[in-house]
Amino acid sequence: MREVVATGLGVVAPGASDVPAFWRLLRAGQAVTAPPSAIPEGKIRVAEVRDTTLTDRLPVKPAALDRSAQFAVLASGEALSMAGISAENTDLSRVAVIIGNGGAGLTSLDEQFYRLYHDQSRPHPLSVSKSMPSSSASWVSIAYGLKGPTFVIASACASGTHATGIGAELIKSGLADVAVVGGAEAPLNRGTLLAWETMRILAPDVCRPFSKGRLGLLLGEGAGIMVLESADHARARHAAVLARLAGFACSADAADMFNPSEEGMTLVMNAALRAGDLLPGDVDYINAHGTGTLANDRAETAAIKAAFGSSVPPISASKSVTGHGLGAAGGIEAVATILSLLKSEIPPTANYLEPDPECDLDYVPNVARPAVLRAALSNSFAFGGLNASLVFTV
Repeated sequence: MREVVATGLGVVAPGASDVPAFWRLLRAGQAVTAPPSAIPEGKIRVAEVRDTTLTDRLPVKPAALDRSAQFAVLASGEALSMAGISAENTDLSRVAVIIGNGGAGLTSLDEQFYRLYHDQSRPHPLSVSKSMPSSSASWVSIAYGLKGPTFVIASACASGTHATGIGAELIKSGLADVAVVGGAEAPLNRGTLLAWETMRILAPDVCRPFSKGRLGLLLGEGAGIMVLESADHARARHAAVLARLAGFACSADAADMFNPSEEGMTLVMNAALRAGDLLPGDVDYINAHGTGTLANDRAETAAIKAAFGSSVPPISASKSVTGHGLGAAGGIEAVATILSLLKSEIPPTANYLEPDPECDLDYVPNVARPAVLRAALSNSFAFGGLNASLVFTV
């Protein structure tokens, strides 16, 4: 089984269109929230990508891609460029593309249903290709000539983490030498937003993970992508290694569609540590799932205590800045975790007010913290009881 390393990172996020801007936003704890463009008159607030120049950077025609696929292609391009992957140093038939999403093509579907049912006009001729679940992975493959195993993983909010872990497993097994992995999502259309609003779990202002006074999650969008490759392949082309993907694990609660299971969360964190041949005391930082809902934050806190015992490290929640990117969240947070290792700094949990008695760990509130970081864990816990954790080391 081959060692897997990360050599490239790419991000499109609310308020940040590349990796350097993303890190500045994270470490500043700067949440960028506003009413959504799709429903500017409502009470819903979101974390929306508002950079109107993004489509100018696409290597393919923007009109052919759903917004989520645009994010995936742009973030993948940044990651491939950072990694230095090209046909000159890599067999592109050995490069896999595994992208996670929770509901690909949602914006395109919403637009076409509006045309059909409201305007009584025919859907756009590219409606099928823009809304099919595999479109984001297919467009990354097409845009950069990548001919290895290419597919999408859909497991709600764990999709990006599952995609990253499965990409690593393809490399370990020898089915690929390189994998472009992560998540992309664009759910901020009218229909999807109103559907989420009916669940009564959306925050009216900002996301406050683990804080007393938190009122729910804040929907976001974007993409987080990384280039993984075997350590041998990276050495052969003299690539700079950013981090090692030491451990991956996934599990299902088999219990409830919406209520998180402390037992399931504990199980998957323990399994990820075992996969990385690490002990709880070896982990210096946890990038939490941290949605800002009452039930999730309490369950994750209890699970971290059960998994780490007396060795609980500092914790922070990227969703306090980026919002909840659903299928993109795991990819965005994996990138954030690697950046923390590289920068020797823990980004804060933003918008934190005061401790919740049931969430009584060190969440690095509001201000970034310098730290010596050797190993870090990234968690994703999705609707349906789908759990996934990644462990990165430097």
